[in-house]
Amino acid sequence: MSRETSGLLLGFVGVCIFAGTLPFTHLAVEFLSPLFVTAGRAAVAGLLAGTTLLLLRKPWPERRQVGTLALVALCLVGGFPGFTALAMQSVPASHGGVVLGILPLATSAISALIAGERPSPAFWAAAVAGAALVVGFTLYEGGGSLGKGDLYLLAAALTSALGYVLSGKLVRSGYAGWEVISWVLVVALPATIPLALWTMPATPAAVPAWSWIGFAYVALMSQYLGFFAWNAGLALGGIAHVSQVQLLQTFITLIFAALLNREPIEPTAWLVATGVFVLVLMAQRAKVVRRKG
Repeated sequence: MSRETSGLLLGFVGVCIFAGTLPFTHLAVEFLSPLFVTAGRAAVAGLLAGTTLLLLRKPWPERRQVGTLALVALCLVGGFPGFTALAMQSVPASHGGVVLGILPLATSAISALIAGERPSPAFWAAAVAGAALVVGFTLYEGGGSLGKGDLYLLAAALTSALGYVLSGKLVRSGYAGWEVISWVLVVALPATIPLALWTMPATPAAVPAWSWIGFAYVALMSQYLGFFAWNAGLALGGIAHVSQVQLLQTFITLIFAALLNREPIEPTAWLVATGVFVLVLMAQRAKVVRRKG
């Protein structure tokens, strides 16, 4: 199996895990505050990550890499979880899943700027078409305008894209994918633990079980284990190519939303997801030049 194929498969595993993020976040924020969900999921994942690093006796990152780790933490520990938690208070998970279909285009654009990748015009055409399809769907459902929840989701996409690209660069520098997200979570612990303790519910037992289940999923799977496969996939297959697999996340999120949140999925959403799937295949066939160094 080629490195690119391996990268695509690992990326798809990560996408399947991430696809449950919005539906499970929707469950969590029904009875837990968005701030607690954001800080708490990072604190739980950070403690698990720190324990793993200690048990495996991994050396501390170099001083010059701490700044990059902190920036990734700002994006993937603060930005994306925070914006999605706020969005899930006002929009359905299925709608959010379609809106976040713009994420691969944002990732490709940022990688072209800072990660040394140069997608071909055909690649950009497929990526832009996918994003246009998603934006058109959002405007259609919003009656021609973007709501507050949509703006939160777009902000989540941009912060996540930057975090993905920076994580991919750290993996290429010699770290394993799981090490990158582990150190990112550990770096964020001085902020996430106090904030989680400050915002936790006064009576945890009064919170329904399904909200805690949603919280547990985003803490263990979305915030930590999903990045094991995702970061490794970005490094093996290239950021621009593997990021396009995330367009499939829309379709998988719709299934999660229908099963977990009992949301009715309109035929339009399935049509958009199918169109996006076709554009993913087109993007995968396009050439991406990876600049050496």
